[in-house]
Amino acid sequence: MTPPRTYPRPALVPELYITAMPASLAFWCDLLGFRVLYDRPEQGFAAIEREGIEFMLEEYETGPTERSWDTGPREKPYGRGINFEIMVRDVSALLTSLQQASWPLFFGPEERWYRISESEETGVHQFLVQDPDGYLLRFSQSLGQRPRAA
Repeated sequence: MTPPRTYPRPALVPELYITAMPASLAFWCDLLGFRVLYDRPEQGFAAIEREGIEFMLEEYETGPTERSWDTGPREKPYGRGINFEIMVRDVSALLTSLQQASWPLFFGPEERWYRISESEETGVHQFLVQDPDGYLLRFSQSLGQRPRAA
């Protein structure tokens, strides 16, 4: 039995159209440590969560339906022009899991510092990976803040 959802829900929960639920759940849950909050297999739907981050996955049905919210033609890789930054406690564990599965990284890993004010910057250890449908995911672990380098 799936544990009950924690409330309140996040203010933003992206819903991603996918092509195959088994492949997506293998990636998101088995490799990245998300868990299924609830699902409707008969509708090709699952809500997933990890460390308070939630996504909804829905198998894309070919052809228009009354619940199809497409804004244009579907072509892989899906989600072009967007990456989802997902803050996690331990980037290294995810990197190890992906490496053991021979899953390719899109970018990184890297340590990067970003200016957040005139006198301060915040750092992350991060990498990017694409899910089975091409959605770009940026996993980041905080390195804290420091005075801005000159």
